[in-house]
Amino acid sequence: MSLSRLMKPILASVTAAALFVTSADACTRAVYLGVNDIVITARSMDWREDIQTNLWIFPRGMARTGETGPNTVKWTSKYGSVIASAYDISTSDGVNEAGLVANILWLVESEYPKFDPSKPGLSIAAWAQYVLDNFATVGEAVDALKGEPFIIVSDNVPGTKLFATLHLSLSDATGDSAIFEYIGGKLVIHHDRKYQVMTNSPTFEHQLALNAYWKEIGGTVMLPGTNRAADRFARASFYINAVPRFEDPNLALASVFSVIRNASVPFGISTPDQPNISSTRWRTVVDHKRKLYFFESALTPNTFWVDLKEIDFSKDTGKVKKLDLGPNQDHTFAGDATKDFVATPPFKFMGVQ
Repeated sequence: MSLSRLMKPILASVTAAALFVTSADACTRAVYLGVNDIVITARSMDWREDIQTNLWIFPRGMARTGETGPNTVKWTSKYGSVIASAYDISTSDGVNEAGLVANILWLVESEYPKFDPSKPGLSIAAWAQYVLDNFATVGEAVDALKGEPFIIVSDNVPGTKLFATLHLSLSDATGDSAIFEYIGGKLVIHHDRKYQVMTNSPTFEHQLALNAYWKEIGGTVMLPGTNRAADRFARASFYINAVPRFEDPNLALASVFSVIRNASVPFGISTPDQPNISSTRWRTVVDHKRKLYFFESALTPNTFWVDLKEIDFSKDTGKVKKLDLGPNQDHTFAGDATKDFVATPPFKFMGVQ
């Protein structure tokens, strides 16, 4: 069968699915599976306005609640973590000391279950932190969460009338991955090492179908170039597996940075009436093996990193610390910024009643 004939039915499916991506945001997550146990997770964070991100260090032994009123999840953190906040009321991204990474991205199709008073609730603002606090691997998280021990409760993005609809990706030091989505009020989990890329709308199942179309064409022939979620999914999926598998971890890191930059949106671009199709504000890249958390702001000249191996995460002597990134993350740091964190009272997760 000729390529043109093969493309016709696939293209029809792509066109139909593309009708659902018009309100997708522009975040991208990709996992690099290298040689010598090198695993690197990258993500971009894109939004119309300053999301007021800062970096935080959280030790073990922190008492948490799901912030949903009297019937809420309660837990004590088993693992310390380094996270990037959103509005200092939510964990949007981070890695724990065991090497588990959590990334929150927008998914307009998300529909959470109706609140059931008989089951404890968890504010969507604390969803990623709950996972980082409690689990060392993707497998552990999947086993614990597939039984839906809590109900995710969401609310509007601060200062807007935009209801927060998110999905969650996890990756660990073994290269395992999982995608958690709430579709039609039901939790859907995609768990497999091959699920290296996640963007936004449509749902992950449909993203895989769209990507199959581009695989038939081949990334060396043509790749989509817009900032739509489906196009970024195709580019990231191709490049994250096309870049060389370097033995030098620094070269592998450079390759991953180039991939996530390729899937980013130039600063200053936004789509009217769609606040989530907007400029890349910042990027993070996690080297799971070396336990390094890299951060890159669109408004500063340097990429810097946090070395989890140098952090005291212990319950008794570890402290909550903050790295103030400034308005629009315009404070400049260089090299290892672990020492630049300052002891600070922890932020309070957004409460949802």
